[in-house]
Amino acid sequence: MISIRNVSKNYGQVKALKNFSAVINKGEITGILGPNGAGKTTLLKIITCYMYPTEGNVLFDEMDIWSDSIKIREMIGYLPENAPLYSDLSVIDYLKFVADIRNIPKNITMDRIKAVSDLCDIRTVAYKRIDALSKGYRQRVGLAQALIHDPQILILDEPTSGLDPNQILEIRDLIKRLGKEKTMLFSSHILQEVQAVCDRAIIINRGEIVADGAPDSMSDSITNHKEIFLTVRSSADISAGLRYLYSVKEVKTSSDSSPGEFSYSIFTDKDSDVRDRVFDVCVENNAKIIEMRLEKDSLEKVFRELTF
Repeated sequence: MISIRNVSKNYGQVKALKNFSAVINKGEITGILGPNGAGKTTLLKIITCYMYPTEGNVLFDEMDIWSDSIKIREMIGYLPENAPLYSDLSVIDYLKFVADIRNIPKNITMDRIKAVSDLCDIRTVAYKRIDALSKGYRQRVGLAQALIHDPQILILDEPTSGLDPNQILEIRDLIKRLGKEKTMLFSSHILQEVQAVCDRAIIINRGEIVADGAPDSMSDSITNHKEIFLTVRSSADISAGLRYLYSVKEVKTSSDSSPGEFSYSIFTDKDSDVRDRVFDVCVENNAKIIEMRLEKDSLEKVFRELTF
């Protein structure tokens, strides 16, 4: 378990993190989501002991970054936004180098290289120079170096930055597989990334937490209404009957409907479900329901509202 306690970081007059506190649970894929400059990379650098906070502490079970920095680094696999690769080396020579500085015993070095090569699917490029690899393969090599000492914790900073759509899907799949075995924390400003991969998302803005929870249910904690989208085929507008329903706060009529059809956005109290009564209004007005669905705020909408 990683416990981040009241962490602040100042760069001169600029406050990159402000009293940041969170607990990252074992076996959980947690996404740190925020706009550029929100403090994501600063937070990861502090957790990985790359830098110390101005105030606060980070605990790994009973160890903390001030007293046990070396031991904590041994527990972590870290992939910075710009992967730390030596482009003039072949992939296998680079991984041997990383294994050596990670103090992996010589007698098991090749076993570890084979294991991470299979996991990251880089065996076919093992003897190629790194500068000859595509961006996608370089990211895979970066992941391999982060995994070679079999860390308990994996921290990734913008792991799909600059990749094409196919490469992004491949890295996402790898992250999900790794997340079953390790505590994982990664930063991103790509909303779909977090929604597709994470068990939990922490949204930060200007160095502070503005939301924390499961990506699919995050909107429930910050919105105070429900929205029902309704399309009917009818000879007349039924919006007046919909507005009359108890707990309906607002009804908006869409102008994009086909002739003879009406579409409505019905906003109700957060804890109310009026779909059965909406159905009754349609029956009473001889309006045939083409579509009725309960709308859910996307993570994109939540992100925009919290970080704008």
